Amino acid sequence: MKNITMTFAAIALATASFSTLAATEVQSAPAGQQAIGVVSATSGNSLTSLQNKLSAKASEAGASSYRIIGASGDNHLYGTAELYK
Repeated sequence: MKNITMTFAAIALATASFSTLAATEVQSAPAGQQAIGVVSATSGNSLTSLQNKLSAKASEAGASSYRIIGASGDNHLYGTAELYK
């Protein structure tokens, strides 16, 4: 019985921590949040891949949201995002 309780507690904690790590992409600077930095990433030729990499870097940096402020490239994409918390 104790093992079942511990298992459910571990699952609940793991689920809660994953949901708090995800940074949300925004289109403009969010009200009530301040900029905490900038991250950059590179990707192949897929804009979705570039967005995913910027999102992952924002989450790693502890940002609650991020805004892509630049993306360029032809066969290799480069992007920059501003982080907010």
